[in-house]
Amino acid sequence: MNPVDPIKFEVIRNALIAATEEMAIALRRSAYSTNIKTRSDFSCAIFDRHLRTVAQAFTQPAHLGSLVQLVPKAITVYGKQNIHPGDALLINDPYQGGVHLNDISLISPVYLNDDIFGYVASVAHHVDVGGGAPASVGAFREVYQEGIIIPPIKLVSRGEIVDDVFRLILGQIRSKRETAGDFRAQIASNNTGARRLVDLAERMGADAVDSYTCELVDYTNRRTRAEVSKLPKGVFTSKGQVDNDGFTTDPVGLQATITIDNDGVLFDLSGCDPQRRAPVNSTYSQTFAACAYVYKCLMDPDVPVNSGFYQSLRITAPEGTVVNCRTPAPVVGGWETAMRLIEVMFNALAKGLPDRIPAGCKGTICHAGFGGHDPVKQEYFCYLETVAGGYGGRASSDGPDAIQPHMQNTENAPIEETEINYPLQIKCYELIEDSEGAGRFRGGLGLRRDYLFPHTAVSFTVLADRDRWGPGGLFGGLAGRKASYLLKSQGKTTDLGSKTTVQLQPGDIISFRTCGGGGHGPPVERDPQLVLRDVQEGKISAERARTEYKVAIETQNWFVQQDETHKLRMEPTGS
Repeated sequence: MNPVDPIKFEVIRNALIAATEEMAIALRRSAYSTNIKTRSDFSCAIFDRHLRTVAQAFTQPAHLGSLVQLVPKAITVYGKQNIHPGDALLINDPYQGGVHLNDISLISPVYLNDDIFGYVASVAHHVDVGGGAPASVGAFREVYQEGIIIPPIKLVSRGEIVDDVFRLILGQIRSKRETAGDFRAQIASNNTGARRLVDLAERMGADAVDSYTCELVDYTNRRTRAEVSKLPKGVFTSKGQVDNDGFTTDPVGLQATITIDNDGVLFDLSGCDPQRRAPVNSTYSQTFAACAYVYKCLMDPDVPVNSGFYQSLRITAPEGTVVNCRTPAPVVGGWETAMRLIEVMFNALAKGLPDRIPAGCKGTICHAGFGGHDPVKQEYFCYLETVAGGYGGRASSDGPDAIQPHMQNTENAPIEETEINYPLQIKCYELIEDSEGAGRFRGGLGLRRDYLFPHTAVSFTVLADRDRWGPGGLFGGLAGRKASYLLKSQGKTTDLGSKTTVQLQPGDIISFRTCGGGGHGPPVERDPQLVLRDVQEGKISAERARTEYKVAIETQNWFVQQDETHKLRMEPTGS
């Protein structure tokens, strides 16, 4: 290769990233479902002719790591020789590089002068893919109960949707109108990315784009290894669990041993439990995405994410475990396990990076999925969203309230949009007082969201976690309050647990109350003025300020009672 022109290098690098961002915009603006157009539950990426990822739009970190696994496998299985200009492959098979069935990927070749120049791919969480419950989430026993399984097949052939395939897929799905629109949005997204990639090749020269793409991968590998060299070397281990598997009360054991050395980082997950006949199994792609997320968090944010980034990432995840399951294990809750695995890995790394690791966060995707007959639109409706929770306290700041942490980056579904489009009402949407984990820097607050169905019967699924143990604190910080999932029906309140499907009658309410984040550092070391502010803002009660933070608040004129606070903080622990 000729000497690298740094200006041309940056132009091509940023043009590739801009192309994926434009793909994301096209997908979001074209989509029908709230889950995609509003909550941004999708991702886009570009691959070169060698099936190396070269650019990714950072919408959902969870998807991006999984696409790295899925796209090369799908193209290899289908065969490059069977792919023509204008084609697009559809796939969601969890045992051919996929994740759970709702995340459906569309992969399109990009041709230049009759040869494949690269590939573009989009993945989106579709609100329903069939199966045993609306929104295709539930406590299932086999993957076949979870919905339609799509091996690599052509949805688009030479620029035209394959009508037989399209109708066959939609025939398995409840939300036909929305899903059809979302598939077309993915096609539009891929077409946008393909045009931009061709435009770049024609403007800069195909050979130049190809060679500078190779240099980009090499550059990223060098940057990644340089970042690893700054990390503390050693072996770091931690254990954790998913609270239950949906059929038994037995926790799902997770263990991570992380080795940082001159060759990179090794995530050894050999100590995780065997897979279960329950919806808590993670595919290898989901586990890979979780490890890749943690790995990226250890780097300078400016390090690109492409194939060069992944070269020094090593993972040991034995087949047949909950972090690398075999067919026909159900996988709909695999992201729940992957999310909790991130918490376990961060907890391990806290020993070597105490100033960079947050305390325990929400640690659950927290699905709310439901469906039934819409009496106004006279059609079957499906809806899915994930409910936010508290982030963990950090070494120098509080955890944010009510967010989607870690590799989950979905946005809020506004009450107004939800109520306009679906036959329900959101009766309560608020932060939960006293749900934070107390600490020198407190955890973020959990969230309450109540769903009322005034005029229609629905099937409602909770697929979540954290209802047995709240997120743990770090370095003397306390755990956040655990989550709860409640049914209010005919004047009676029932605790549903975190993984269940219930049939609701008109007037019933489901209440999600998510957990708060864990605290960082001893609560008695928190600045009393910060405690006062939290009480004034209604985030913690005056009683909690006194018992957990040892701060006495005068609530008439809003000031800290200094003498009483000093006395409380001088008392021996446990008094």
